[in-house]
Amino acid sequence: MSRITNTFAELRKRGRKALIPFVVAGDPSPTETVPLMHALVQAGADVLELGVPFSDPMADGPVIQRASERALAQHVRLRDVLEMVQVFRQTDDHTPVVLMGYLNPVEAMGYQTFARAAVVAGVDGVLTVDLPPEESEYLVAALHEVAIDPIFLLAPTSTPDRIAMIGKVASGFVYYVSLKGVTGAANLEIDTVNTKLAEVRRTIDLPIGVGFGVRDAPTAAAVAQVADAVVVGSALVSRIEQLASIPEVAAFVAELRAAMDGSGSSCATVR
Repeated sequence: MSRITNTFAELRKRGRKALIPFVVAGDPSPTETVPLMHALVQAGADVLELGVPFSDPMADGPVIQRASERALAQHVRLRDVLEMVQVFRQTDDHTPVVLMGYLNPVEAMGYQTFARAAVVAGVDGVLTVDLPPEESEYLVAALHEVAIDPIFLLAPTSTPDRIAMIGKVASGFVYYVSLKGVTGAANLEIDTVNTKLAEVRRTIDLPIGVGFGVRDAPTAAAVAQVADAVVVGSALVSRIEQLASIPEVAAFVAELRAAMDGSGSSCATVR
């Protein structure tokens, strides 16, 4: 059983939801990424989503685009991100780490080479934003070969057929994009999200994380009422951009965790 599956199972037993913060590897600097990862876990994160910097992050809004640019300016590449995960694993063998990024760097490395390097580093899941399930066969096969969970996105516009298709290839959890648009684009509507999640659950028997649009503690608490996980990204990366210290960033995550726990729900991811 994977770390991701174990984590959701443990949280379910404890009546909690998962908190999944997203940060871009190498932002604000390569030397701060691993300490930041540990600080997020100490603040209450259950799963870490680590962004792989990319020059054309088409699914991301301006905040995360700028974070990628800052990391790329410091020469952070995919192999550097894997090294960061490996360093993190030296003192944390429990917290799942999901790499979130785009297909080009993975293709350049080669699917099997990437998968083998990722499992050695200690990666648990891979979310490739621009890889549709129809074209995912080879990467999914390479990930399954080393027991890494392929994570896929669902959207408000996802049809029943597409939901079923993703259900056949995804493992670990699925990530529901709560808004039509890029990260940080707008405010989400909880009732609308809840209706769509009910549709997804009729087809997919995996935990569902909700991201895009989680801006603050009240929103995280509301999402945790209907989702299995709350994903927080832009709100967190924005604080890093504003030169917040690691303790300040961790304090924001602790605020989200407290709000989610106070809501009586179990798992959340914020992006």
